[in-house]
Amino acid sequence: MFNIEEELKKLPKKPGVYIMKDVNDNIIYVGKAVVLRNRVRQYFRKNNKTKRIENMVSLIDHFEYIVTDNEAEALILECNLIKQNRPKFNVLLKDDKTYPYIKIDVKSDYPNVYITRKILNDGAKYFGPYANPGSAKEMVNFIKEKFKIRQCKNFKNNDRACLNYHIKRCSAPCMGYISKEDYREQINQIIMLLEGKIAPIIKDLENKIKVAAEKMNYEEAAMLRDQKNAIERISQKQKVSNITENDIDVIGIAKNSLNVCVEIFFVRKSKMIGREHYFFEELKDATDEEILSGFVKQYYLQKEEIPHKIMLKEELEDKEIIEKWLSDKVGRKVELKSPQKGEKLRFVEMAENNAKVTLENKYKTQYDVLLELKQILKMDKMPRQIETFDISNISGQFMVAGMCVLKDGAINRKLSRRFKIKTVLTQDDPKCMQEVIKRRLAHSIENPNGGFGKLPDAIFVDGGITQMRAAKTAIEEYNLDIPIYGMVKNNKHRTRALINENREEQELSERLMNLITNFQDTVHETAIEYHRKLRDSSITKSELDSITGIGKVKKENLLKQFGSVQKIKEASVEELQQVKGINEELAKNIKEQLQ
Repeated sequence: MFNIEEELKKLPKKPGVYIMKDVNDNIIYVGKAVVLRNRVRQYFRKNNKTKRIENMVSLIDHFEYIVTDNEAEALILECNLIKQNRPKFNVLLKDDKTYPYIKIDVKSDYPNVYITRKILNDGAKYFGPYANPGSAKEMVNFIKEKFKIRQCKNFKNNDRACLNYHIKRCSAPCMGYISKEDYREQINQIIMLLEGKIAPIIKDLENKIKVAAEKMNYEEAAMLRDQKNAIERISQKQKVSNITENDIDVIGIAKNSLNVCVEIFFVRKSKMIGREHYFFEELKDATDEEILSGFVKQYYLQKEEIPHKIMLKEELEDKEIIEKWLSDKVGRKVELKSPQKGEKLRFVEMAENNAKVTLENKYKTQYDVLLELKQILKMDKMPRQIETFDISNISGQFMVAGMCVLKDGAINRKLSRRFKIKTVLTQDDPKCMQEVIKRRLAHSIENPNGGFGKLPDAIFVDGGITQMRAAKTAIEEYNLDIPIYGMVKNNKHRTRALINENREEQELSERLMNLITNFQDTVHETAIEYHRKLRDSSITKSELDSITGIGKVKKENLLKQFGSVQKIKEASVEELQQVKGINEELAKNIKEQLQ
């Protein structure tokens, strides 16, 4: 048996990674330490811990650790273990995005410009990343239109120019209509544009406009003028005012009582080329430093391109080791900066303000719904997870139940579940409800990291006080205190109110009435669909299939009447004749063949 106090004494005074596990041997937290003995012991001592860490410690059954040679190795191992195991109490970044880059194959005689999501060591020039793919596409289209470079993917000499040449979108290098030198000059200007160096381009265009005008070549002058204006416009569109840094990521963080939002701005060559945001649940009581440290390590673990500087408001505890790790990763210096004043601080604040707006916009409606539910249900905490159940059967046959979840004020269909009734053999909806809720609660109690997740904050049942009492009996078997409410319908089959265990009605606003009606309809559909699936499966494959004279319609009528093949076997010839389409001769044939 694992004795935590004894094992704490054995911890080495060396750097490494510690792995916290629960009673089911599930990894619930992974962390790194400069000194394992000091860091791990902190969790089991009486000190000021956040509620989240207290919850985590209460679930620790045993722990493991891996000693490393230095803290840098510990950091990399920590990142990889978090990514591989996704522990419940770590900051988990769900990031499967690959950002687009603009690529120029400069080694080609006539380079092309196109979008790619892979950076290769092939001597080409890459510009990005573009968090918004539309921005990258817009820039490439602009370049090909204004600079008239080739459009074809595979360059080769042709017998005649393509359509792009005739509509003045290509200079037709395949026909030799532009020299390599002049084409290369175009590519050099494109590179300067993507690097933000537009002043030389504008000056060159102004000189060419002047020369064309002096030669009275007004059509060429107008074309060059339009190109100049377009370059100034698209460059200004991407310019970040008052920012002198030219290769940085800026990270901001915002919280509310439900979630955390981390917003990241990408600035390259003094241009804002995009931004991205990420949401984290169950982290509202974690410190900003803890969240940002976890985010930075996970975010940059798989990134190919890392900027020279990463700016964020909080000074990270493991700042130096993260800087060393990132610098070693890209072979140059990478800094984590926490500006205290000036333009850099204002830019970090801009990222944080945007994170707040993003968070408010995403969760405002859901937060208002939760607040209203909390008041109506008279709960001390936000009812973030409400579950509802419904029973479906025909005359006690194919008995099933559906479960749906209202997560953070919105119906989450991915969390819906279906149950076959196992212990109730006759039509008894309250007993079915009791069985299903008991089974559902057991899932979370036995395996809190499993598919059902944590226990619900409240349970709504589709039915009256009898169903509610059945649900309460199931809850009391586990000594849990989960409030139960019944969903009451009006004569138009719409939810009009919730009732509590004392039969007191809780009136609903129109918004809540619509939401809970949808909630009730969704769980009903879930149960009905599962019931139909089982029934149709039984109809599809049955002993009745081998009986001459029994087709799909008669088979379905028989099963609807008797519920199962076994009950059809037990029926008399006279009872069989009561089914539509079954005459005396066919009834005798059914009895004979089934027996």
